[in-house]
Amino acid sequence: MIKQVIVLREDLNMSRGKLCAQACHACLASYLEAMRKDKNVVGEWLKEGQKKIILKVNSLEELLTLYEKARQNGLPCAIIKDAGLTELEPGTVTALGIGPWHEKEIDKITGNLPTLK
Repeated sequence: MIKQVIVLREDLNMSRGKLCAQACHACLASYLEAMRKDKNVVGEWLKEGQKKIILKVNSLEELLTLYEKARQNGLPCAIIKDAGLTELEPGTVTALGIGPWHEKEIDKITGNLPTLK
C-alpha cells in the first residue's frame, strides 16, 4: 500500500481553515517530491485512492525531527513555512508532508503519532 502523511503543528492554535490550507500545501509539496523520486509509486497511489493520514505534533522541534528522519530514510517529504499573510508570522513552520510512498516505510517514522481531530 502507498499512502501520504501530513503532520500539522497543534501548538500554533491555527484556525480550522488555516490547518486545511497548510495541509493542502504539504500534500502538494510532498507529492511533487514523490513525483521527482519515483513516478511509478505515485501512479500506484493514484490508482489505490490517494490514501492520506493527518497527524499532529505539539512543537516545532517534533516536526523538524520527523522531517530529518524522513529525509535520512530517503522518503519524499516537504516542510511548509507560512507566508504570514493571515494568522502567523512569515516563515513560521506549520506542516510536514511525507509521501506518497510505501506505507511500511512511512510508518517507521510516523507510526506512533496521534491523528488530528
